[in-house]
Amino acid sequence: MAAPAPATCLILKERGLRPHLLVHDGVRSEFGQIDTSNPNCVVIADAGEDFSYQNMNKAFQVLMELEKPILFSLGKGRYYKETSGLMLDVGPYMKALEYACGIEAEVVGKPSPEFFKSALREMGVDASQAVMIGDDIVGDVGGAQRCGIRALQVRTGKFRPSDEHHPEVKADGYVDNLAEAVDLLLQHADQ
Repeated sequence: MAAPAPATCLILKERGLRPHLLVHDGVRSEFGQIDTSNPNCVVIADAGEDFSYQNMNKAFQVLMELEKPILFSLGKGRYYKETSGLMLDVGPYMKALEYACGIEAEVVGKPSPEFFKSALREMGVDASQAVMIGDDIVGDVGGAQRCGIRALQVRTGKFRPSDEHHPEVKADGYVDNLAEAVDLLLQHADQ
């Protein structure tokens, strides 16, 4: 398991950056040790209902006031699934800020190759020893495979039947749930 917020905090500290945060309250606490006064960059993540016009415009204003605007996005997923249905993820909002400000975001999270490489370093394993299990054909499966990591797609969450015929990404295997993925990995542990 790897999360983009701690990786982003490390980047912010290393580069002496103070972010304006447009993130969900559950993620905000992960930035508790980061100075957010007088922001010189913007960090966005899944903010749910906080992706309002007012909050997006504030992030836009912060970026436009900077000589060299820096936008970090904790992933670039298009959507995710909740019990109430499909929900827009951070990607569309990231793209809106990129377009409005004429910049390109630094993605810290899936499908960024650096995110997967960082996870491998944290676990102390080579890509050939790892397997990604996820429900997103592009962000999870495609992102992992671009780094040489095998990937299984679970037929839950945001999985759609058309994923099995994606024009660019083909999972190394498909499973109905996480338990089935674990069983499959245990069966092939010596390979």
